[in-house]
Amino acid sequence: MIEWIYHILGILAIASVFLGMTIILLMTNAVVKRTRVLTKRREEKIMSKDQTREGVTFNDIFMFMIAVPLVLLWVGFAGFVIHSGLGNAAVLENIEAYTTLIAILGGPALLIIKDALDVWKQEQAEKTAFYKVKAQAVIDYNDASQKQAQMIETNEQVHIHKNKK
Repeated sequence: MIEWIYHILGILAIASVFLGMTIILLMTNAVVKRTRVLTKRREEKIMSKDQTREGVTFNDIFMFMIAVPLVLLWVGFAGFVIHSGLGNAAVLENIEAYTTLIAILGGPALLIIKDALDVWKQEQAEKTAFYKVKAQAVIDYNDASQKQAQMIETNEQVHIHKNKK
């Protein structure tokens, strides 16, 4: 019975690792797509000779060379320790060392994930602000259209009333 639970937990650990890696890869893909879109927009703009194009920055290189592999390593190692710990007693004997290593990798990895989520939150706030402005513009347009229609109707009524007299 216990071996069955260990087997299920092992499968769950492996699934968690793959899910974590998939999420990170999706986040990386979104950043790459956004970078491509921004680059394409920059290329479409006509730039004067005084302006220079912004190329790949240090932050871009840092994210793809250090941050992404660090987060993937952290998630992968944590899943590996969980999976190995369920089937190997030697891993359980040295669990403190593995936990320390996971914590050392996890500190910077969590900061990187937090920064990525902060960027996402900022983008969502910009979208929300845009939609608020757009909604207010629609409201103002509808209000102006209604006032114009009322003014036209009033002028027609006045004109009809003057012609009857």
